[in-house]
Amino acid sequence: MRVLVTGAAGFIGAKLSEVLLARGDEVLGFDDLNAYYDPRLKQARLARLLPHANFQFTRGSLEDRVALDGAFAAFEPQRVVNLAAQAGVRYSLDNPQAYVDSNVVGFLNILEACRHRKIEHLVYASSSSVYGANRKLPFSVDDSVDHPVSMYAATKKANELMAHTYSHLFGLPTTGLRFFTVYGPWGRPDMALFLFTRRILAGEPIDVFNHGRHSRDFTFIDDIVEGVVRTLDRIPAPDPHHDPKAPTPASSNAPYRVYNIGNHQPVELLRYIEVLERCLGRKAERRLLPMQPGDVPDTWADVEALRRDVGYSPSTPIEVGVARFVDWYREYHGV
Repeated sequence: MRVLVTGAAGFIGAKLSEVLLARGDEVLGFDDLNAYYDPRLKQARLARLLPHANFQFTRGSLEDRVALDGAFAAFEPQRVVNLAAQAGVRYSLDNPQAYVDSNVVGFLNILEACRHRKIEHLVYASSSSVYGANRKLPFSVDDSVDHPVSMYAATKKANELMAHTYSHLFGLPTTGLRFFTVYGPWGRPDMALFLFTRRILAGEPIDVFNHGRHSRDFTFIDDIVEGVVRTLDRIPAPDPHHDPKAPTPASSNAPYRVYNIGNHQPVELLRYIEVLERCLGRKAERRLLPMQPGDVPDTWADVEALRRDVGYSPSTPIEVGVARFVDWYREYHGV
């Protein structure tokens, strides 16, 4: 089928495009190649996709409605995966407007294009950050997510609400995926694994927030992308078990779903660092710091709903995933 992937030069978008192409789909990548982190890494990801006969690329931002509508009109996608967004919790503390522009205005443009082009299914990136101040673990899609602690989280919760509105009013099938901490080869330089690896190899100290005592549901990129593809292939229908007198955030009388997509195995940050040290063959100098504003102490994904509905089954332990990242990092940077 024809799939439009926004954020196709990003970490998850590039890997997703690669997998879709490998199974015979046609893919249009849409990305603005912005400078939130080094655009050379985005260009390098893109360079691996461009030689493929079934891959096309359009440069543009979600906020540019004319460019986005033009991409839809020219490619005529059947399904859409929206991964483009202004990412990063900490950056949102100082640059909230960037999140409203990309994640709210841009997402509205996606919804409008999907509505008017009669798209079969829109899958979009939400985030584990929507759980915010929640402390009940594991995080369940049936839990309330009304207490975000960053502007990034607030925009992702807004995306879920906006998607439901379009599913309800216009019958647009939408599925939101709450990504937990994704890592692996070709990952983002602003993420902990990339930062730690660079600094350890350079002999520099690493910043360990919350004294390393928080935990994250680290999920390997291959497992994440398998879940995205399985979700894309399953168009949601109205949930026959949805009770409007006792609603949950995860389903609806509309063709709408929200799922957690993670590893269902939280790992303490100190343990994660130990695995990285072993893979690098070096010890880190750790600078222990308090929790950062906008951060949360723990994340843990309950993925039972996604397992039940699409057969999602993450299988990569951190020992394997971190080793694969280190191998890629050494090769890519010539270390």
